[in-house]
Amino acid sequence: MEIALLAVGRLRPYYREACDDYFTRLGRFARVREHEVREAARAPGIDAQREQEAAALRRLRPAGATLVCLARDGLAWSSEELARRLERWLLDARPLAFAIGGSNGLAPAFVAEASAAWSLGPLTLPHELARVVAVEQLYRAFTILRGEPYHKGP
Repeated sequence: MEIALLAVGRLRPYYREACDDYFTRLGRFARVREHEVREAARAPGIDAQREQEAAALRRLRPAGATLVCLARDGLAWSSEELARRLERWLLDARPLAFAIGGSNGLAPAFVAEASAAWSLGPLTLPHELARVVAVEQLYRAFTILRGEPYHKGP
């Protein structure tokens, strides 16, 4: 399976180290590529910024990929539910793209294009930390599907 992580902004070193650790682990299960776009900090307002960032993310989305956006207003999934969804996406045999916005989130129109909107819960997280959590949860989902002991949940 091919997974693309589309993200706005660069990670600071300690987030980068954590993400890279999970990307290495994920490599056992899928080909994962991370694509970063610059924050559109010079845009005239938040809406324009998110639209510019969305345009850049659209260009990086693999052709035919199922798009999943991380969004505050999305559905909060348990790790087991993410694993079930991942299993269905694997059966679709299409590339998978996860999009994570910058500090102002993703453009609503971009989120509306997605097959699913995933919320990491009601907490407000720095977008860099959200990326680490999302990548860890993808790794966890694969280990759940494989019956590996990493996940300690029910």
